[in-house]
Amino acid sequence: MRTHAFALLIPAALLLSACTTVEPVIKDNGPRTAACIDGGPDSVAQQFYDLRVSQPTQGLPDSTQLAKYRPYLSDRLYQKLLSASSQNPKPAAWTSGDLFSSLAQGPTSADVASASTIPNRDARNIPLRVDLSRDDKKWHDEVLMIHEGTCWVVDDVRYVSDVPHVNGGSLTQLLEAKK
Repeated sequence: MRTHAFALLIPAALLLSACTTVEPVIKDNGPRTAACIDGGPDSVAQQFYDLRVSQPTQGLPDSTQLAKYRPYLSDRLYQKLLSASSQNPKPAAWTSGDLFSSLAQGPTSADVASASTIPNRDARNIPLRVDLSRDDKKWHDEVLMIHEGTCWVVDDVRYVSDVPHVNGGSLTQLLEAKK
């Protein structure tokens, strides 16, 4: 009789354990010191590129533009841009091209790939492909999104088009080379 009761208890326990929800562990890259943009990595990246397309800039962003970009950028990338801006107030090498894409003229449209195809849901960083275009030119770059505090933010832009950026393979490399 005891074994019969025990045999009924095991399936009941398994059934009850299947009803509990387990929240995924969200790993992050440290605390966030600025405001956030709501959404997942692909949504935040798309909103960033929509802002860039609607308000294009050439060269290093000034303090007004950086303030607009701040909620989208990681603390690390924002500090690098801020440092470059204060050290080099608009030098000639920085004014001749879009820093956030491979094409110097910058995009007029951008479409960020969905993060739903990423298998690791608890990732701390996610590279997303961005399909960019300007007139008849089309190219792809990659935006690196990281989880910072409770936000997804842009941490780097990798220039991966067929025509590489003249100043380096990524925005971070470009900023480090200009020190």
